[in-house]
Amino acid sequence: MNRKLKLLGAFAALSLMSGAVIAAEQYHDTRYHMDRYYPARGASIGALPSGHVPVYDGAHNPYYFHGGVWYRPYGGRFVVVGPPIGVFVPILPAYYTTVWFAGYPYYYANDTYYTWSPAQGQYEVVAPPGDDSASTEPPAAAGELYSYPKNGQSPEQQEQDRYECHRWAADQSGFDPTQSVGGAPPDPGKRPAYDHAMTACLEGRGYTVK
Repeated sequence: MNRKLKLLGAFAALSLMSGAVIAAEQYHDTRYHMDRYYPARGASIGALPSGHVPVYDGAHNPYYFHGGVWYRPYGGRFVVVGPPIGVFVPILPAYYTTVWFAGYPYYYANDTYYTWSPAQGQYEVVAPPGDDSASTEPPAAAGELYSYPKNGQSPEQQEQDRYECHRWAADQSGFDPTQSVGGAPPDPGKRPAYDHAMTACLEGRGYTVK
């Protein structure tokens, strides 16, 4: 009986240790009222997630982007890393929050900030703004639409749909809420046309928009 109890105790200890390792490989992002878990930087995986996006820095070193997580190849595996400043991605993570600094929108997820680059037509990884003026409340007339999937769309599909609808709505309305001209916010008078086009596009793809 004592032998069985000792074995059970050892098994329980190993289970707890394994759980600690698993927990240590998760990062809980709570900044700006976020509540998301990501693989911790330094963790490694054997194969990249389906739907990852290849990205290259200025020296043509490969990175892989998926769901707000960045990977680098290392020793036959892929290690979770922070992205280099200045690289571009075509879509934002599905779970991001818009943070306003001095009236300009930044997009935040997993300790990474992005801004829209009109020249590239993509989102650029940028350094943290570095001041305490952040607000998750948009300036007047710059409110953001929120969409909710009705058909069980995956986070990756939500990313793609929202990005494509955003580009279509901006082209249709001549208004892009992610851009500024000469440091000034875009013309708020065009916002209703953008919202109307964005809503129509997302609803047509199976989303509820508010």
